[in-house]
Amino acid sequence: MDDPQIVELFWQRSERAIPEAERKYGSYCRSIASRLLRSPEDAEECLNDTWLRAWNSMPENRPERLGPYLGRLTRWLCLDRLRGEGRQKRGGQETLLVYEELEEVLAGSQAPERELEQKELAAAIGRFLAALAAGERTMFLARYWYGLPLSEIAERLGCSLGKVKTTLYRTRKKLQRQLREEDYL
Repeated sequence: MDDPQIVELFWQRSERAIPEAERKYGSYCRSIASRLLRSPEDAEECLNDTWLRAWNSMPENRPERLGPYLGRLTRWLCLDRLRGEGRQKRGGQETLLVYEELEEVLAGSQAPERELEQKELAAAIGRFLAALAAGERTMFLARYWYGLPLSEIAERLGCSLGKVKTTLYRTRKKLQRQLREEDYL
């Protein structure tokens, strides 16, 4: 079943909507939750919350691409859980550190209040990512989308920890410059 059909099931409030979404995107959302929370029980609970949040949000939203929409819901729920518990075990502090690193780039920016502004900001970040060299993009997404620790990124890419840190710092600065040039900061 394709995304528009699944979204239509949500809009019709069909009981098939959640099982279809879970069948198509369950492993994707589970991998996001598992990487961020590092606890199978917490990840599973967050995944269940994702389906509930999707069910409750669909009457107001009609996402064109369901995968990124569900992935974003999963990440938000995981980050809320980490912030709320303020835990130091199971990698929670590492995950929060990932997002604190990006705060310096977005510091001082006004949080977009309307959906159109959010889409424009997302498009600007998408353009930024598309313009990056493959290695930079891989490191950036591994760190800021998947929340991987710096040491794991270095190991997976076969480079030094220092190179990963430097590349991510420079990439954040590039993003900050681009967002300033496009008046998002």
